[in-house]
Amino acid sequence: LLALLHLFLAPPRCQAAAMDLLPRRLAWSLMGDTVHSAVDLLPTFVAFAAPGGPAAAWRGACFAENEAVLSLTPGPRGSNSTAAGLGGAVLRLKTASAQSWTCMDLYVFATPYRIGWDYYTRAHQHTFEIKSWEEAGEMEYVKLHGVAIFLMPSGMLGTLLSLIDVIPLFSNTIWGQDANLAFLQKHMGASFNKRSQPWAANIRKEDVHSGDFLALSKIRGRWGGFQTLEKWVTGAFAGHTAVCLKDENGTLWVAESGYENKKGEEVIAIVPWDEWWGVALKDDSNPQVALLPLHPDVRSRFNESAAWEFARSMYGKPYGYHNMIFSWIDTMSENYPPPLDANLVMAAMSMWTRLQPHYASNMWNEALNKRLGTEVVITNCPAINFTSYWNRGLRN
Repeated sequence: LLALLHLFLAPPRCQAAAMDLLPRRLAWSLMGDTVHSAVDLLPTFVAFAAPGGPAAAWRGACFAENEAVLSLTPGPRGSNSTAAGLGGAVLRLKTASAQSWTCMDLYVFATPYRIGWDYYTRAHQHTFEIKSWEEAGEMEYVKLHGVAIFLMPSGMLGTLLSLIDVIPLFSNTIWGQDANLAFLQKHMGASFNKRSQPWAANIRKEDVHSGDFLALSKIRGRWGGFQTLEKWVTGAFAGHTAVCLKDENGTLWVAESGYENKKGEEVIAIVPWDEWWGVALKDDSNPQVALLPLHPDVRSRFNESAAWEFARSMYGKPYGYHNMIFSWIDTMSENYPPPLDANLVMAAMSMWTRLQPHYASNMWNEALNKRLGTEVVITNCPAINFTSYWNRGLRN
């Protein structure tokens, strides 16, 4: 009863903490939509703790006053040639001024080489230990920048409930489709109005002209979930685009990037309309395809021969990973919808490089090579790559 009374009298941010003490079924039923959503899975950056620097301070989700100090620790004698010989660090945190007697703040600690987490339920002194650096590069990075501290704003239970909201985004079911549509409506104000039957329009090829635009939105399955999150972070309302081209014989083609060839590679391709449209109709991710004709005034100025020349010059080349990141990020900190920020993106990219090195290499190593005028990026640490990129002033 005391927990219930506290729940309804406490501020919203402390209601989630109160839930942690309630029986699971009761907590979930009372939780409703008060705190959790897919976005609540994202940590919020609160501070960097650097060795020798002043104490980092911030306000937590439930503990109002928090401080952290980072101290380096020496490695064992006689092991200087190994990672263990480099030593490690201890992060000392102080939590105070609890806003609820059920407080629980959940934290993520990150460097470009690791991610760790811990939670705190008492106003007390706490420690988080890094026993040894992964390599000398991690130690040098921490000496220069420190350890990034992120707060999970919804606490333990809210984060778990948020995870339940994210899972359906990638489900190739009606449940997943509804989840994606609800996410886009909530976070972008984008609505998909259900069309009357037939859902597949009868498009006459003679009505389609060179330069007409195709905008696609997948709304369920693995790519549907990815495209939903991609739309949210970039502000786009389509997850994929293509352009129509007609040749001198009047045959209709579709030029697009990301077409999978027989080798399983994603390349730039020029595909016959019938083949492309047939694949779209069979796609079980339920893509929404919009055909957007050029305005007559624009069509009269469209240079068809130049478009074909460019398309043929790009045919078979790799998917444009080198532009994917930078079509979204072109400032230091102003391209991110809250609660995303540059620190969180950097930490996620660094860890992704270590978990999925091949895909990560496509995503940002190609981009950095193109902009730095290099062929091989020296390090697999995006944080260091991007620091070099910005320091050199190469922003275009």
